[in-house]
Amino acid sequence: MTKRINPGLVSTSRRNVLRGSMLAGAAAMAGAGAMAASRAPRLTKANATSAHLHKAAAKQAAETTAKPADLSGYTRVRQELVAPPFAPAHEQVATGGPKLIEITMETTERLMVVDEDTGASVWALTYNGSVPGPLIICHEGDMVELTLRNPADSMMEHNIDFHASTGALGGGGLTHFYPGEECVLRWKATKPGCFTYHCAPGGAMIPYHVTHGMNGAVMVLPRDGLKDGAGNPLKYDSIAYVGEQDYYLPMDDNGDYKSYAAAGDDYADSLVAMRTLIPTHSVFNGAVGALTGENALRAKVGETVLMIHNQANRDSRPHLIGGHGNFVWETSFTDAPMTGMETWFVRGGSAVAAMYTFEQPGVYAYVNHNLIEGAMLGATAHFVVEGDWDNQLMEQVVPPRPFAT
Repeated sequence: MTKRINPGLVSTSRRNVLRGSMLAGAAAMAGAGAMAASRAPRLTKANATSAHLHKAAAKQAAETTAKPADLSGYTRVRQELVAPPFAPAHEQVATGGPKLIEITMETTERLMVVDEDTGASVWALTYNGSVPGPLIICHEGDMVELTLRNPADSMMEHNIDFHASTGALGGGGLTHFYPGEECVLRWKATKPGCFTYHCAPGGAMIPYHVTHGMNGAVMVLPRDGLKDGAGNPLKYDSIAYVGEQDYYLPMDDNGDYKSYAAAGDDYADSLVAMRTLIPTHSVFNGAVGALTGENALRAKVGETVLMIHNQANRDSRPHLIGGHGNFVWETSFTDAPMTGMETWFVRGGSAVAAMYTFEQPGVYAYVNHNLIEGAMLGATAHFVVEGDWDNQLMEQVVPPRPFAT
């Protein structure tokens, strides 16, 4: 599989973010083991209080006396994951019986430019080379079987916690693996909705990995598809998958962003920056401008887009400027969707789905409506919509002109 960070990203200039829109030490005892033994991390400035953090993602042993899972009745299929903001091929309404969906991901550590205007960069910790990791789609009752590989040249231990799964810390307790190792985890999708997944090695390494980009989303569709509150079927023409990422990039005494030779070298400095709880950047799909300009999302008047928004660490308030959330599922697909929403809420550590049918052409800014984050920290995307203008919905009666006093 091709590994890319922010595929298609040409420019991360803040000017492109607004163009065309109205916004125009001691190591952590719990986490130190997450650094690969092949390279000693620079931890001398790490906050000593990290040593007292609870190891929330400890390794676990699978129950050896448990009976093997009964896979009779399941059909094995392969899902080819694709880079964000796109979604893998899938059925909106499941046909046939339950599937056992095979997927493969690789934990890739990549140096990535976050903002070209300032030179800010990060050693991103990723699934399949992108921030966010690829979207996984299945149906309620399906099994997901993930082969997860950690390249031999990685610096760190990794794992994966699926919020959609049940048991062993979302699988995090069963998937700790070091560079050069692979593991296989299979879990059943019992709850329909959109869910976060992320790396959770333990202690301070949990927020370190998540705020370095190691998170993504799973969508578990009802077997009979999405429905409105009255039970009528809802269909979408495309999916726009947005991962909102907060970064806490260390700066030097002059206020310039620091650079590092390898993944993990920023650990001690990052812990200091993370403790402020104030992100230096809050961006969509890994970098400033990743979904604007040439990389803007595309649609046509009359098309229905399902927007899936993941935020693994902080609360967010998505808003589509010039549009609405016709149907919004902030929690489970089993609950009736909220309707006619102007702004919806993404709880930190969750993913949300919002559906909208575009009615006018033009550029729509999709933003975190904490506008400080949307306009100043980078949390902005654009939909470029083609079609004919409808004056019944909006008309410029008089353009701007001087008036007599």
